[in-house]
Amino acid sequence: MTSLNTPVHAARVGHPAYSQTIPCQPSTAETGRKLVQRVLGAWCLDELADGAVLIVTELIANASKHTSCHDIRLTVGRPSASRVRVGVVDWEPERLPAAGHADHGDESGRGLLLIDAVSDCRGYDLYGSDRCPWGKEVWAELQLTSDG
Repeated sequence: MTSLNTPVHAARVGHPAYSQTIPCQPSTAETGRKLVQRVLGAWCLDELADGAVLIVTELIANASKHTSCHDIRLTVGRPSASRVRVGVVDWEPERLPAAGHADHGDESGRGLLLIDAVSDCRGYDLYGSDRCPWGKEVWAELQLTSDG
């Protein structure tokens, strides 16, 4: 686990990833933004920071609004050399993400639409067995526009 007080060092082999468990509250979005910015800085991928910060903010807001979890786990990983994945793990697999419908003037209901606008793809993974899932990760990926 990488805490915000620990310097972030990029792994040289495999698929590097960082994660942190935080309270499932909208106010912890700042912690998520800091983690994403520090990790992307360590990987010299600052060009992805704006999109990744928006993604983590919306994922935390959705988890805090749509689950009753006390804690969530933020993840920032590199599934490949040209992709970054930002995710939030919660412990309510029955609450699957679905894009909302927001009318003009509504103050909520656009989170996944915003994520779709800045990411290259998004989805979710269930954890546990098919018969007994214990949680899910909602994630979005960003593609490098350069050779990174």
